[in-house]
Amino acid sequence: MARIIVFNNDSDRMENYYRNENEAMPYNNGRTLTVGEFRGSSKSPTLWTTKRAMQSFNTTRYLFGGPVPVGFAFKRPWEGGHGSQSQHYAGVAFDSGQALSSSERNRLRNTAINSGVWSYVEPANLTPTWVHFDKRFGRAACSGGGYMLIRRGSISTYVLIAQDDLNTLGYRTGGLDRNIWISNRTSCKKLSKIKRFKYRWNSRMQHLALTSRRCSWNRKNQHDDRLRINNQIAIWMIRENGYLYYY
Repeated sequence: MARIIVFNNDSDRMENYYRNENEAMPYNNGRTLTVGEFRGSSKSPTLWTTKRAMQSFNTTRYLFGGPVPVGFAFKRPWEGGHGSQSQHYAGVAFDSGQALSSSERNRLRNTAINSGVWSYVEPANLTPTWVHFDKRFGRAACSGGGYMLIRRGSISTYVLIAQDDLNTLGYRTGGLDRNIWISNRTSCKKLSKIKRFKYRWNSRMQHLALTSRRCSWNRKNQHDDRLRINNQIAIWMIRENGYLYYY
């Protein structure tokens, strides 16, 4: 049985569900997307997504008028398989239509585009053998795009990504229980020797930047470390400008 965390965009709250692999995803209509299909190749016992991503899938399935086979959807950041700021890690992206014929796949792509419910639908020349669409949300941290800006008080699946990365690196964040950064939570004390951080995504430089307000020059040098996650190229370091970079 999987634990599914759903960010409700309407109420701005996190919701927890427990479902078997053959059961419908939360907010899915007519069991057209099961937990197992959404999971794909992920081995994680915990999955997450958003209400609007599920509603967008419902709309696309209805307009398409037939099954929408999903090959890949969710991945935890430490499982890899996608780019460093993939929307699959946020649980809002679908790679679908792998089992469809070329003509049906093109029809699915056009349906997704014309539906107007997706934030991004990948063009056929980039993904000719599947259809990628995602429901990314929030204002990107930089003009070049990427993950949304997060700070103290933020609640979203993008906060889950940040917490998950830090948990994997060995920092204590209080788990994925609150999915919110507030001043009096241990999740705001992720780096025990470096305090009073202000958090934000910096997509222009393709890294997660945590800006320090109170971090002495010696402490920056002391924590100029590199930590790697499995076979992924994940390097965390504190530089002279006070940023903690994530590649």
